[in-house]
Amino acid sequence: MKLCDLTRGATPLIIDIPHAGTYVPPDIAARLTPAARALPDTDWHVEQLYAFAPAAGVTLLVATHSRYAIDLNRDPTGAALYPGASNTELCPTRTFGDQPIYTADCPPDATAIATRRAEYFEPYHATLTAEIERVRARHGYAIVLDGHSIKSHVPRFFAGRLPDLNLGTANGTSCGAAVEAAGGAVLAGEAFTGVVNGRFKGGYVTRHYGQPSRGVHALQLEIAQACYMDETPPYPWDSVRAGALVSVLERLVEALLAVRCG
Repeated sequence: MKLCDLTRGATPLIIDIPHAGTYVPPDIAARLTPAARALPDTDWHVEQLYAFAPAAGVTLLVATHSRYAIDLNRDPTGAALYPGASNTELCPTRTFGDQPIYTADCPPDATAIATRRAEYFEPYHATLTAEIERVRARHGYAIVLDGHSIKSHVPRFFAGRLPDLNLGTANGTSCGAAVEAAGGAVLAGEAFTGVVNGRFKGGYVTRHYGQPSRGVHALQLEIAQACYMDETPPYPWDSVRAGALVSVLERLVEALLAVRCG
């Protein structure tokens, strides 16, 4: 099973979607609890939200494997993204609903985690790194939009309902001011609620690759799933709600493409 689907574009923008995958290797799947087998923490349909991007010349990278195999947006050293808050691990052991992912006595040990990192994490990030360098070599800079979604209510991570659109730039350190301003302006001008650097400030992809000083600008967009789908199993796509959201994402992509960072 390939680790990702890649469509190369000619513009400076790369959209990567690390949590849309639903493939679970058989040796891992055999150890999952009934609650985990439904893959409730998947970023459902996010690749469909951005399906328009390749036609605009955007590079699109979509992971195929479930985050239950390994989380491609976590620090491979195990460092927490949000110290003091509830965090999920590189190889998660509990669902966002705080239920066990593995049956008794079956969580991955250090050896298993190291194996998954070598088999799944490192090849995906090697591909993303190569695409960033390809784009940067061509244009003098690259912009990475890290695409995510999550249920609108997850008490484990945040109180109340999450805003619809959550843009994260690691408090302005992962991209230039013009890139953040372009993204924030689109969010502010829409019917959806939006926030910049609220509960979600950007995960490993944003923080690791975002190096404005060398011409790599990264930002994360976390979308409340209620904006485009039914948040209960089997998590169906809602074409009416999704249509309005896709229009916003198209404007976001246009705004990011209009920024000149060279």
